Amino acid sequence: MKHAKLSRILPPQCNTIWRRTLTSSSIASDLQDYINSESRFQGQKIHSHIIKTGFRLNVNISIKLLILYLKLSYLSYARRVFDELPRRTLSAYNYMISGYVKNGEVQKSFDLVRELHDSGENPDGYTYSMILKASTSGACTRLVGRAVHAQILKNDIEGDDVLYTALVDSYVKSCSLEYARKVFDLMLVQNVISSTSMITGYMDQGLVEEAEDVFARTFDKDVVACNAMIEGYSKSVETSNKAIQMYVNMRRHDYHPTISTYASIIGACSLLSAFEIGQQVQAQLMKTELFTDIKMGSALVDMYSKCGRTDDARCIFDHMPQRNVFTWTSMIDGYGKNGCPNESLQLFDIMLRESNTSPNYVTFLGALSACVHAGLVARGQQIFYSMERDYNMKPRMEHYACMVDLFGRAGKLKQAFEFVMQMPETPNADVWTTMLSCCNLHGEAELAEIAANQLLKRKKEKIKLSGPYVTFSNALADARRWDDVSQLRELMKERGISKGTGVTWIEADSGLETFHAAS
Repeated sequence: MKHAKLSRILPPQCNTIWRRTLTSSSIASDLQDYINSESRFQGQKIHSHIIKTGFRLNVNISIKLLILYLKLSYLSYARRVFDELPRRTLSAYNYMISGYVKNGEVQKSFDLVRELHDSGENPDGYTYSMILKASTSGACTRLVGRAVHAQILKNDIEGDDVLYTALVDSYVKSCSLEYARKVFDLMLVQNVISSTSMITGYMDQGLVEEAEDVFARTFDKDVVACNAMIEGYSKSVETSNKAIQMYVNMRRHDYHPTISTYASIIGACSLLSAFEIGQQVQAQLMKTELFTDIKMGSALVDMYSKCGRTDDARCIFDHMPQRNVFTWTSMIDGYGKNGCPNESLQLFDIMLRESNTSPNYVTFLGALSACVHAGLVARGQQIFYSMERDYNMKPRMEHYACMVDLFGRAGKLKQAFEFVMQMPETPNADVWTTMLSCCNLHGEAELAEIAANQLLKRKKEKIKLSGPYVTFSNALADARRWDDVSQLRELMKERGISKGTGVTWIEADSGLETFHAAS
């Protein structure tokens, strides 16, 4: 009998006998009731009874069994039902493909699509939407998206909101915003899901005005669309004020902020150093169950640290029920950057000694920076070499640059230079820039010239920032090498590099004001 194999793999809860007169209509009706209920697993008893009685299944009952197992995420049982279908219909293929996609079995969904093609069935819009959804979770998004779009046009598939939304999302995630916008503009009704996808794509590329245009044209806005705008605005200090204004408008329209809303708005406050607004957000957050979430606590610690409010950050830190590596790192780094290197290193020691949290690369960088500010050369060396020895973490270029800064600021320029020359990898621009700055600090023109020459050779790294050039120019000027200063400035002109203007922000009654220094 066809179901003999399946009976051996049914779950144990199927053994309870389901007693009812067996007719196709009664079985189909009862299966549908279980599919729609919260106790779907009980529906397996029907399947068990069908197998025991040898009842011959029709396509309708088989499809309902397939749906039942997919709803339960029992993919192996679902696939067995699918394989034993008397006739595999397009809807059966679509259900199985959808089940694979929803459970992260992307490759199996693609394999089944190929099988569908080989069977002679033609995919419909829903099939293609599932393929697009599967492609966005892999590395082949760009190729799959275009191929699917071509098939849709070739086969004259009638599109709907689901298909067009999936196509827009696929193009956005492959950074093909021009194609995404063309599909988006062709949609008769631009739903909030496709609009949010476009907004996210534009914001990720820094195209704020285009994102604002899509948001303004979105008829049925929801909290997810607002979150996309807030998150996009909060990525840059120039637009973070807009993130705060968007958050205020959300509250006025009775949208309930989610954890993503709070994370983004707290991030905007960090960029703006707007701790007073951050305190108001915290007060609102404390009225919700999200306040105890580890992500929220870490965001608040980071925000207060970046605003220079280390006492407030430590208060949040100490009262958190749980802490992760980001929480510890934010507090350690916050102490270091706010002139409290000893507190930073004490907390680093507590983390290593008393917590079950292992430091990451950024944690080590924060601890090394604290050593730089405190002038603790020996301690910095011990922390640096413990990375690979104790934690199997190979130091990155930023850690090497930090060590050069540690030696250099302490006046140990020879030791810093030897450290650079003994690096296992070729030093990058950051390392040589740090070396140059330290030489300039101590008036060491000879080593400064070596560092500068190494730096200027690095055309592959496309050094476009003016800092290294200006630092070297100052070193040459201190040594009264005016001809070399002139040559260096000519080189800057040739490479299209100009010294940027200074920028500062102050908090006024009207909000955060930006001032640019005259060049």
